[in-house]
Amino acid sequence: MSDALDPTPYDALLLLSFGGPEGPDDVVPFLENVTRGRGIPKERLKEVGQHYFLFGGVSPINDQNRALLDALRKDFAEHGLDLPVYWGNRNWAPYLTDTLREMVADGRRRILTLATSAYASYSGCRQYRENLADSLAALEVEGLEPPRVDKLRHYFNHPGFVRPMIDGVLKSLSELPEDVRQGAHLAFTTHSIPTAAADTSGPAEDHGDGGAYVKEHLDVARLIADAVREETGVEHPWQLVYQSRSGAPHIPWLEPDICDHLEERHGAGAPAVVMVPIGFVSDHMEVLYDLDTEAEAKAAELGLPVRRSATVGADPRFAAAIRELVLERAAKETGTAVTPCALGALGPSHDLCPVGCCPARAPKPAAAGADSPYA
Repeated sequence: MSDALDPTPYDALLLLSFGGPEGPDDVVPFLENVTRGRGIPKERLKEVGQHYFLFGGVSPINDQNRALLDALRKDFAEHGLDLPVYWGNRNWAPYLTDTLREMVADGRRRILTLATSAYASYSGCRQYRENLADSLAALEVEGLEPPRVDKLRHYFNHPGFVRPMIDGVLKSLSELPEDVRQGAHLAFTTHSIPTAAADTSGPAEDHGDGGAYVKEHLDVARLIADAVREETGVEHPWQLVYQSRSGAPHIPWLEPDICDHLEERHGAGAPAVVMVPIGFVSDHMEVLYDLDTEAEAKAAELGLPVRRSATVGADPRFAAAIRELVLERAAKETGTAVTPCALGALGPSHDLCPVGCCPARAPKPAAAGADSPYA
C-alpha cells in the first residue's frame, strides 16, 4: 500500500484557481487584474462589478477553494499520502507568484498543479500555463531557481467528477413537482467562449467546429443523461447550452445562451428544466449570478419550473479523484504501468499539453507543456 501512495517524484500539489474579491473595496482592483491590457475604463469595471456588489462584494470562489483544500488535505491524510497542498490564484490573493515563492522557500522542487477548470480551452488551460511561466520567470529575476511544474490532466470524465453531478441531477429532479418531473428537460451549462477559441481548443487534431471544448462537454452531458435514464427509467431530453458571455457583440461566441434556451424550451412546451452547470467546479459567481439570479428570474417570468443542480465543489469523491490523478501521474513519471481512469467515449486526456494545444492569439511562453521553457 505504501508504494501505491508514493507521490515521487512530486513533493507538493498546487491548487491553481482564478481568484475573486473578498470585499467591496476589492471588486474594481480584482477586475483590473482580470482585464489588464485590454484598456477597459474604470467606470465600465464598476458596472461589471455590480454582480459582485449584489453579494456584498464577495466572490464565493475563495471560500470554495479553502473548502477544497481542506477536503484534499483530509483525503490525503486519511489515505497515507504525504503530499503538502498549496494554493495560488491568477487574479487575487493568494497570488500565484507569492505561492510559488513560498514553495521554493519550503524546498519544493517538483510540483504538480491542479487547475480549477476541468476542460480544454485557452482560458481553462493554456492561460493558467502562461501564468505559471510568468511566475516562474519572476522567480528567476529574483535570483531563485524555479521548480519544475507539471499539470494534472483534464479530469472532466473522471468518475469522481462525473458521479457527484449525476447525483445532483437526480436530487434536482426529485425536488420538482411530481406532475412536471418526468418531462423535465436537462440544460447542461458551461461558460461561453468565442467560437474561434472553441474551434482551436485542445490538441491540433481536435481543432475544428467546437474543438475539444465542445466535444468534452458533450461527452460529459451524455454520460450524465445516460446515467439518469438508467437510474430513473426516464429518458429526459437534454442540450448543451452556454452562459456568462462577456465579449464584444460583434465577435461570435458559443450559443445558445441559457436564458434564450429557457424561453425556447418554454415555447416548445417543456414542463420544467433542470440547469446542470457541468462546466464549473464550484458554485462561484457565474453560477450564483448567471444561473441562480438571472436565469431563475427569466424562468419565473416565463412561469417555468426550474432547479439548478449542484457543482462538484469539495465533494469527497472529487478529492479522492484528485488523489488518484496525482498517483497516476507520479507512476507514469517513474515508469510504473498504470491504467488511467476515465468514463465516456473520449478516454483519458493527455498528460503533457502538446505544441499547438489551445493556442493564444499572441504566442506567450507557457509552463507544463511540450513547449515549456521550464521543462
